[in-house]
Amino acid sequence: MLERILRAAVPEVASAAVALIAVDGRTAAAAAVGEAMRYADGSGRLLPERPPVAADALFDIASITKLFTTVVLLALADAGRLALDDPVAAWLPRHYGHRPEVTIRHLLTHTAGLPPGRRVEHEPEDARWELVLSTPQAGPVGAHVYSDVGMITAGRVAELAGGAPLDVLVRDLVTAPLGLADTVFRPGPALRERAVATEYKPERDTIACVRGEVHDETAYALGGVAGHAGLFSTAADLLRFGEALRTGGGGVLSPAAVAEMLRDQGVTGAAYRQGLGIRIGDPAIVGPLRDAAGHSGFTGTSLVIDPARRLTVVLLTNNVHPLRGRPGIRELRTAVAAEALRLAGSSR
Repeated sequence: MLERILRAAVPEVASAAVALIAVDGRTAAAAAVGEAMRYADGSGRLLPERPPVAADALFDIASITKLFTTVVLLALADAGRLALDDPVAAWLPRHYGHRPEVTIRHLLTHTAGLPPGRRVEHEPEDARWELVLSTPQAGPVGAHVYSDVGMITAGRVAELAGGAPLDVLVRDLVTAPLGLADTVFRPGPALRERAVATEYKPERDTIACVRGEVHDETAYALGGVAGHAGLFSTAADLLRFGEALRTGGGGVLSPAAVAEMLRDQGVTGAAYRQGLGIRIGDPAIVGPLRDAAGHSGFTGTSLVIDPARRLTVVLLTNNVHPLRGRPGIRELRTAVAAEALRLAGSSR
């Protein structure tokens, strides 16, 4: 049934789709449908050779990166390197000394008063980080505005508290302990060969669609490593990551840290309940899994965990290939979630 759901969406919604559903830690359904590269450019011209997508294909997971950044910060909190209610000014005094009320928790709940984004790809390279970190508030602290700027800032706080670049922290604190060998920033040549194509971006002086290079413009401008986007992963790796969260930390986080991450933080003004870096009951992601938690990625990816139903659901697509704005991704996520709900019920 899962394969049938993906086939109904490919290639209209995306040229490639890989999905995994686990019930109580065991894979209940898996499917890989479509082509890793279908279009030559933004005109819709088909490539003469279109390799099929493999189950271990590498996808740009976009904003699912935010969950990894959150786990890094929670691991540092577990280790006593920081506290969630520390003022950001303690780590970034030059940028936040005049707004001492903003805390790390505000960054992780999108309530720091920051705008959704700040585009810096056309700015001088040596000024980009400074511009992002100095982004002025666009609203009051406490108001919910989903903000890439906030998560980029959270990643920088993690670097300062952890004493290492964010990609190293993600590796040392998350992916290496969990055995996620295919989850990386800036994939090397071997992994790039397994990457699916995303959007056609002629501004990057390419004659073909982007492949194995981060899609997000701001993450790309910041060197490919940022707190909001930049990670690549496979369905199997994301399933293992999701299972670690679903089951209480997987040795990466304490059960208390996971519980806090998945707790409704009492934020108002969103279409879902906001955890730490994660959304709870977001209808655009979880479909009929009403109390499940997860995150989506702009490229067409999503990860959902449902501890009550013992479910972990991964959907990876390249909905932005060859251009963004293709309809149907919400409906596909809902259909996959509905199949997960059916499988959870049949396993009881």
